[in-house]
Amino acid sequence: MIRRSHSLAILLSLAGAAFGQPAADDWHEAEAAILTGHRPLTSRNMFTRAGEAYFNTNSSMVIFQATPVPDDGSAPSPHYEMFVAPFTTDEQGHIDGLYTPIRVSTGQSANTCGWFHPTQANIVLFGSTIEPPSAANVPGYQRGTGRYAWSFPTEMQIVSGSISTTIIPAQGESGYHALRPAITDLVFDRPGYTAEASWSPDGRSILYAQVDEAKSDAAGRPDADLWVYDTKTGEHHLLVSAPGYDGGPFFSPCGTRICYRSDRRGDNMLQLFVADLNMNEQGVPVGIAREIQLTDNQHVNWAPYWHPEGDLLVYASSEAGHHNYEIFAIWADPSRGTTPVRVTYAPGADVLPVFSPDGQYLMWTAQRGELAQGEQRPSSQLWIARVNNHALREKLRKANGA
Repeated sequence: MIRRSHSLAILLSLAGAAFGQPAADDWHEAEAAILTGHRPLTSRNMFTRAGEAYFNTNSSMVIFQATPVPDDGSAPSPHYEMFVAPFTTDEQGHIDGLYTPIRVSTGQSANTCGWFHPTQANIVLFGSTIEPPSAANVPGYQRGTGRYAWSFPTEMQIVSGSISTTIIPAQGESGYHALRPAITDLVFDRPGYTAEASWSPDGRSILYAQVDEAKSDAAGRPDADLWVYDTKTGEHHLLVSAPGYDGGPFFSPCGTRICYRSDRRGDNMLQLFVADLNMNEQGVPVGIAREIQLTDNQHVNWAPYWHPEGDLLVYASSEAGHHNYEIFAIWADPSRGTTPVRVTYAPGADVLPVFSPDGQYLMWTAQRGELAQGEQRPSSQLWIARVNNHALREKLRKANGA
């Protein structure tokens, strides 16, 4: 599923309660200081799983990946499709749900890592194999024999196209609307897995991860590097090429920094980094001026995402237990302290957090809904809540002795 996430094609099948985890009925209270007005955006009735969602620039729409529930009762696809949907709002103007999702991928492909253009409201990009991927790909990340994994289809490329922004209030037979023609326009063509892409704030540059098939670690795992594509010149600039998988990159709100995660120690314990960018005369990143490591521990830390003010990041971590990932926050500047604070507390995985562009909402992928018949844990679905930014920063200050 996931980029950052992410994002790649993460199969969220985590279960169990982590050490220090409150009971299922207590998570509202545990999260209330920072998160309120929790709402599920997707449901098991429509999708067997959904995740990795991103806002458009005015927080009116979302792009996300999901696996639809088959109409005929057959087994669901092993791959994610890509969807967009406008938000619904309540009488106070708060986001409380989605209009009918619109599928923008082909229906036969593997897809991941969607993103909206920052200035053109109806343009999106995402990673897609366009056609069904080959079955020979092995997971690129997996802890032991666990089912938590993401794969790297070599056919994965970055595609883009225009979407319909028309609100569709009534659901179709499949519970979603399939946009035709499907989006399959290649942004550029590079060999091997290419995904995890997002535009710079000015829309000129595309930041992405590229698996170098000529490089691998001692265990034979793929090695991804971070690149920038200049949409005006067609040039590709290498930013980060450290050993191990460097991925899940995002531009800072000001466009002069990036955040990402890396497995450069080769121990599957992903760590978080930020970096200042070297810019050319056209304002396009062409390299890294300074790299800063934010975490250095024995946890899996991934899916970092900037607060719109650029001073902190939210991310998913195994710090509460490898069997139940939770969302944490950390200062983007380690001089303010490197102690993270916990944001979510529900049983089941809470991962892939993103702030809305105005900072009012946190949206993430969670396993905290109702159980479907025959399932042992809630499916991964999209959730949203309002954020108390003052309380979040106060918690960070106190944790770091300020």
